[in-house]
Amino acid sequence: MKDFRAPDIRNIAVAGPATSGKTMVCEAVLRCAGRIDRLGGIEQGSTASDFHADEKQHHMSIHATPLAAEWLGREINMIDCPGTPDFISEPLSAVRVADSAMVVISGTGGVDTGADEVWEAAAAYEIPRFLVVSQLDRENTRFDEIVAEAREHYGPKVIPLSLPVDAGPGFRSVLDVMRSEVITFAADGSGGFEEKAATGGLKDRVNELHRTLIDLVAESDDDLLEEFLEEGTLTEEHLREHVHTAFQAGLIIPVFAVSGTANVGVARVLDFIAKYGSSPVDRETVEATDANGETVRASLSDPETLAFVFKTVHEPHVGTLSFFRVYSGDVEAGGELYNPVRRETERIGQIFRVNGTERIPVPSLHAGDIGAAVKLRSTRCGDTLCSQSRALTLPVVEFPEPNTRGAFVARSRADRNKLGEGLGVLREEDPTFEFGHDPVLGQTIVSGQGGIQLQLIVEELKRRFNVEVDLVEPGVPYLSTITTPAESKYRHKKQSGGAGQFAEVWMRIEPLPSGSGVVFTQSLVGSNVDRVFVPSVEKGVHAACAHGPFGGFPVTDVRVDFYDGKQHPVDSKDVAFQIAGKAAFNEAFEAARPKLLEPVMELRVRVPQDAVGGVMADISSRRGRILGMETEGRFELVVAHVPQAGLHQYSSQLRAITSGRGRHREAFDHFEEVPQELVAGILEKHARQNHDGA
Repeated sequence: MKDFRAPDIRNIAVAGPATSGKTMVCEAVLRCAGRIDRLGGIEQGSTASDFHADEKQHHMSIHATPLAAEWLGREINMIDCPGTPDFISEPLSAVRVADSAMVVISGTGGVDTGADEVWEAAAAYEIPRFLVVSQLDRENTRFDEIVAEAREHYGPKVIPLSLPVDAGPGFRSVLDVMRSEVITFAADGSGGFEEKAATGGLKDRVNELHRTLIDLVAESDDDLLEEFLEEGTLTEEHLREHVHTAFQAGLIIPVFAVSGTANVGVARVLDFIAKYGSSPVDRETVEATDANGETVRASLSDPETLAFVFKTVHEPHVGTLSFFRVYSGDVEAGGELYNPVRRETERIGQIFRVNGTERIPVPSLHAGDIGAAVKLRSTRCGDTLCSQSRALTLPVVEFPEPNTRGAFVARSRADRNKLGEGLGVLREEDPTFEFGHDPVLGQTIVSGQGGIQLQLIVEELKRRFNVEVDLVEPGVPYLSTITTPAESKYRHKKQSGGAGQFAEVWMRIEPLPSGSGVVFTQSLVGSNVDRVFVPSVEKGVHAACAHGPFGGFPVTDVRVDFYDGKQHPVDSKDVAFQIAGKAAFNEAFEAARPKLLEPVMELRVRVPQDAVGGVMADISSRRGRILGMETEGRFELVVAHVPQAGLHQYSSQLRAITSGRGRHREAFDHFEEVPQELVAGILEKHARQNHDGA
């Protein structure tokens, strides 16, 4: 395989909403470039990028898959990303190492929020973006309306560089704006084409768009703008010279009309990428942190090696495969690099160029390139690899917080023993997935970006680790507290033939403001109780609070004062005062009109304007309170407080209400009292679960 250098490399993140046609566009790219002999299919599980077992089973992209092709003497590294929001870590990681982003939109659907996080991440990394309207060989396509929506959503710099001539079944021809040609593609899916000059109305359309393109490109350079103002236009030569500059500056957002399944129009996208697209040279430097914690700029031309690991997977019979982008220097097989995050040196074994399942061994990868290394000992997703002589750390990707929770219940003791290992591996592969054991709930709590993600983890545990679990509704971490002050006097006395036990504890409790926790004090006077027993009483109180007397829920926001008591010169001991302290607290708590507290989340929902009513009604049905709304273009941000108990599987319901266009984030905000009419049901359910789990 040819050894490419930075100016001839194109690294592209391919993103967009689910079912928009991304994978088939990538498949058509490989077919055009001769990397595959025929187009695969999603339903058949035969595409180059959707090759994992879970992707074939569910007919959807789940993993970001690097693909490689060559076009017009350029190396095209594409990363085909899933569009389902459950797997948002994949496109965000891909954008982190890309030099441009291709956002694919369905020609029968339209612009929605599915790609907004990726679009915004690309803007934050200052990489240019372009749009591909795919699936134009289907019924009811709406290319012109989608371009109008894109201008409304992404701004007036959106401009078609190709348009469909005969959209719908039998789609074969596109109108090329820069060439002023009608390009007709072969019916065999090969990507071959014939060209002829545009005439009549098509010529008029080209001229109109050509003038718009000149207007936008002229802003990319002061001398060019002066020429445009003087002449009223630009020469074709000057226009083409500056399309690249305008694209880099975000002055144009090109749109292309294609069909991936028919391989129509894709060759023109490749032409644009090869001639005018971004290379690593366009972002010559990258921000990093040195060993002293200072921010520095690392340059593409630096001789010292600097690379970023953006993805790790554990492959059968291979081991851990770490995908990385080289930012400076070379990564060489057999060499050593330093991991400043783990503070360990890694020996680099085999390194590969990657094209789906294809692994092509290479001796080295150069600055700007993307590849993979096998069996790195300590390196994980988000780590930096660098020369020992210049220890630099590159910024990690910021992923959204989890918004969906569940609980895993192992089906057997053997499954329970192996569960932690499997979850640890899957967490390394997907940084938006989190897990942990909640000792209060007695559950393994898992969280992520949606129910599909969690269900697929269940399947992966079975497929890869032979661990069977059930995904169930997680418990809610209710708390209990009191309404009024109360007190108790409890005597513990036990005599069983030998040394006895005796302790008497007098205790007052009172409510505290929210967030205070449990505050233990003692106000003993005189010598009724030796002060050595104060820690014993406190230990008993905290044991009572951990599994509170009100339904077993932990206690919070209570002041406990141990103010008097009695002791026996022989029978009083630590354990006796622990027992008495716990019992005295329980008695006082039950007399203090206990109440149940539930966690309330702040919910932020971004939805199209036409779905706001349905979303707000659904929030109200979950006992939510709308706090306000903000307008963001064609979308509304609804902010609400909703009890955590009402948010189980909320992401699935939101997608149903908004036809997949809604996105939400949730974060803990505060605890508040559970409505009295719900308390009995919660206590009964909790008691039943404890009985079943006993």
